[in-house]
Amino acid sequence: MSCHDASPGAATTTLDAPLVVLVGNPNVGKSTLFNALTGARQRVVNAPGTTVELQSGTWRPGGAAARGEVRLVDLPGAYSLVARTPDEQVTADVVAGGAALGRPDLAVVLVEAGALARSLYLLGQVARLGLRVVVGLTMVDVARSRGVDVDVDALADRLGVPVVAVHPRSGRGTDALADVVLATLRDADADADADAGRVRLPGTVDPVPVDPVPVDPAPDEVEALFAWVDDLVRAVGGVAPAGVRTWSDRLDRVLLHPVAGIPVLLAVMWLLFQLATAAAAPLMDAVDGFVTGTLADGVTTGLDTVHAPAWLTGLLVDGVLAGVGTVAAFVPLMALMFVAVAVLEDCGYLARAAFVADRAMRAIGLDGRAMLPFVVGFGCNLPALAATRTLPHARQRLMVGLLVPWTSCPARLTVYVLLSSIFFPGHAGTAIFLMYVASVALVVLGGLLLRVTLFRDLRREPLVLALPAYQRPRLRALALSTWTRVLSFLTKAGQVVVVTLTLVWVALAVPVVGGHAVGDVPVADSLYGRAAEAVAPVLAPAGFGDWHASAALVTGFVAKEVAVGALAQAYAVDEPDDPAAAGDLGDRLRATFEESSGGHAAAAAAAFMVFVLAYTPCLATVAEQWRLFGARWTLGCVGAQLAVAWLLAVAVFRVGALL
Repeated sequence: MSCHDASPGAATTTLDAPLVVLVGNPNVGKSTLFNALTGARQRVVNAPGTTVELQSGTWRPGGAAARGEVRLVDLPGAYSLVARTPDEQVTADVVAGGAALGRPDLAVVLVEAGALARSLYLLGQVARLGLRVVVGLTMVDVARSRGVDVDVDALADRLGVPVVAVHPRSGRGTDALADVVLATLRDADADADADAGRVRLPGTVDPVPVDPVPVDPAPDEVEALFAWVDDLVRAVGGVAPAGVRTWSDRLDRVLLHPVAGIPVLLAVMWLLFQLATAAAAPLMDAVDGFVTGTLADGVTTGLDTVHAPAWLTGLLVDGVLAGVGTVAAFVPLMALMFVAVAVLEDCGYLARAAFVADRAMRAIGLDGRAMLPFVVGFGCNLPALAATRTLPHARQRLMVGLLVPWTSCPARLTVYVLLSSIFFPGHAGTAIFLMYVASVALVVLGGLLLRVTLFRDLRREPLVLALPAYQRPRLRALALSTWTRVLSFLTKAGQVVVVTLTLVWVALAVPVVGGHAVGDVPVADSLYGRAAEAVAPVLAPAGFGDWHASAALVTGFVAKEVAVGALAQAYAVDEPDDPAAAGDLGDRLRATFEESSGGHAAAAAAAFMVFVLAYTPCLATVAEQWRLFGARWTLGCVGAQLAVAWLLAVAVFRVGALL
């Protein structure tokens, strides 16, 4: 796998460049250090054959003139190379040289000064595989606040490899780290058998031949490693004195309290929801207005000037540019949510929130860290999928990513308001509330079903977290991380959205009967309308087997908020400014549902609302699932959503018709 620069016009790292991997426990500062070393020269990739995300980029230690470029990969956090999760398995495979990346030339193992024992055990496992190592000692200041003052020189002398105190958040120590990495690589090139970067292991622990997957150490070797770690920690001053309490400890007495911590958690989740809805909406509208308004008008004027045919103008403006506008409108939302989640993670609160929410999430076999994506999902499913990266294991991220589309986002609310105001005018609020109750039920029941079928391997384990110290977020690191992830969305998921919306325009523009020009055809006489007619009989058992309804559902696959406009377009009436005052559209829709349901219009409307809740949320969400989890899981998820939506809609209609 080559590491390509994510920034336009930047250099490309080739496979000939040395491969350096960052290894360490979760929350030890790897990602922050990675951002500091690579800057904008990075991208998000998936480990081959997995849903595990890796950060891959270009590092120029000492400047390009000193050594050229280094391929730097930030591996998933791991406590051990005897893998218990897919994330740890990826780390173990890469360290052992059995992954597609190839065998690393060097591992920069980050060791937390305040948690030496946990970090040094992982270091011993990496060294056992014969990999050359440089040690980065992190969080030295936090350790000192707890009375732990690690002797860096003594640690380096006992290990036999360079040890550098680094501060990833401020960048202090990164130049010294670059110097020792270059020196170790240089010495290794000069003499392949040299001891440069070779950790001095205890005498009973011998390096093993490198296998594609590291072998489990024998019990006596494990015991020897633990004894070695314990001796090292005591020798270099890594033992914390008893009775030391910091302001972080005092704050945790409130934030982790089983009663006081809940209101704080709810307040933070409410702020995230507001960010995904009220704060993001004006920005999204502004971007969409510029692209589909100002920019579209300029393109139209330019095409008219050169007398371009009407179909070409429609293709470029209503097809391609509309797709670009849809993608661009999501950028402010994605950026806001990436920043918000990164702030919570960087400051240390996210781990505390997971602890407080853990009991509630246990109901569906997940731990408390799953709370964040589900809460964000009720604001928008797209950033909720991105928020799954805060979960520690790939299988958990996948399971949550499959459930998130059933959290009812505000785009669906427009459809709920329209139908409830038409068919349940005296109980519209109750009908809408029940849709949100049904959304929560779908998530819970879907999670329970997945736990006993596709995700039986997810073990129910107590939540064990190493709570990171509270820290002030660093703006530069946040900006780099946000830029990289937004760019990854634009270049991958964005392409799918633009292409699909262009194809939708083509289907709407191509007539299937004579007498119409391309791009100027009623929906009923277009390829799109005929496709809707073909789908309609499938929906007949649910009481809304009419092409107007099926056309709205097909359009809703692109974006739920345009489903109301699609209904108005299908009936050739004006779209209501307020869905609660449906006007002519309400009259047409009531008449259609009366006919298609055999006189049970209210039951058909309830079934339609349930179908809108349960089936695929929007094209952008599907594209993001594809980017994160791959084609197989995404297509399977879409198929399952459609099947569940149909079954629930039929059940609701049949029961409603009886009542």
